[in-house]
Amino acid sequence: MTATTFPLDGIAGHDWTLHPSKLSVVRAVTKRLVPYLIESTLIPTVLFYVFLATTELRWALVAALGWAYTAVIRRLATRKPIPGLLVLATMGITLRTIVYLLSDNTFVYFVQPVLRTLVTAAGFALSVLIGRPLIARFAADFCPLSPDVECRPAIVQLFRRLTYLWAAVNALAAATTLTLLLTVPVPVFVGTATASAWIITCTGVVLTVSDAVRTARDEGLATAVTPNGTLRAYVSGTV
Repeated sequence: MTATTFPLDGIAGHDWTLHPSKLSVVRAVTKRLVPYLIESTLIPTVLFYVFLATTELRWALVAALGWAYTAVIRRLATRKPIPGLLVLATMGITLRTIVYLLSDNTFVYFVQPVLRTLVTAAGFALSVLIGRPLIARFAADFCPLSPDVECRPAIVQLFRRLTYLWAAVNALAAATTLTLLLTVPVPVFVGTATASAWIITCTGVVLTVSDAVRTARDEGLATAVTPNGTLRAYVSGTV
């Protein structure tokens, strides 16, 4: 099926591509998320690695922390919204730095993200068990659904599957990071841990989009996407 471009529901400034392929959805979402990932994770990691290789751990921490706070302050000064990823990254770097300075233990600094990721994995899994899958809460940020669509059994099951998927993604990322931390030198660990985390996360994104698009089509829902990654699912014939 060939995708077509159409102004959906009279929303100005958006040329919605109707019936996009799974690949085009992944591409659009990636285009939207990658700048945030670069700003909140890649750049501070590169700075950390460079300063660690040329100076010492304390200065590497200062460089990463300095970038994070500069990014936040810049957005506050220009009155631009602060991405959630940047907020979480800044909080994470700040907490890890404080704990390291108090303990003066390199292992303690690097093991903290592993523990946080394990807690996140447990949170995802627990949310399904109590009947409130976390993915259902995050879905509105990427693809708003009407209440009648959210209540469909197939959509409920989709949210459950995807929540378990992201529990597994976080658990695998934690296990991989811990293995690297225990087996390779710190300079090698910084680069390989970051690369492996990106690979695991990107795989989770692809699986999420694939399952979501397939379920939407099985339910007779149409999908639309803008070039900036905004998604929408709607009942066919309501546009």
